[in-house]
Amino acid sequence: MKKYILTACLIAMFSVVAVAQDGEMEPERRGFDKEKLFFGGNFGLGFGNVSTLVNVSPQVGYRFNRYLAAGAGVNFIYSSYKYEWLDYKEQFGVAGLNIFGRVYPIEYIFFQLQPEANYTWGKHKALSSDVEYKLDSKIVPSLLGGIGAAIPAGRGFFIVSANYDLLQNDRSPYGSRTFFNFGYNVGF
Repeated sequence: MKKYILTACLIAMFSVVAVAQDGEMEPERRGFDKEKLFFGGNFGLGFGNVSTLVNVSPQVGYRFNRYLAAGAGVNFIYSSYKYEWLDYKEQFGVAGLNIFGRVYPIEYIFFQLQPEANYTWGKHKALSSDVEYKLDSKIVPSLLGGIGAAIPAGRGFFIVSANYDLLQNDRSPYGSRTFFNFGYNVGF
């Protein structure tokens, strides 16, 4: 009985090796491969009687292999809100840099970590007078943690992710709640 099991295992092993070598293998590329680059980020506009929002935050990344990707980007966010019932208007701006890393445990699902350094500024102004209060401009760190999906579409992927600022700085542009990003990455 042991001979039959040993013979079956040897035949199975040689069959796998034969099948693996049957197909034409593509040579492994070394070094930088521009086919692994991808471009994306966030872009948003919102205009109304009460509020304005402009968000331009492009990113560039590189897919190292099936499981890992990383990249960097810039942030620019401007928002203003007018509260007539409270007699004031506020304006807030953010400009910064970020890097990110993604791990893909399953082909289209990823976990992302994104440290950021954002320069923030702003002011509050009374609508009925010229009284104005400026916020101290300062650099505010954020650490975004999230989970997302990369859904294949054409030459890229629709990106849907849920994120949370793990540092919870009081001047964080992300607040203290989970927020969602929807976007498109072009490439790879």
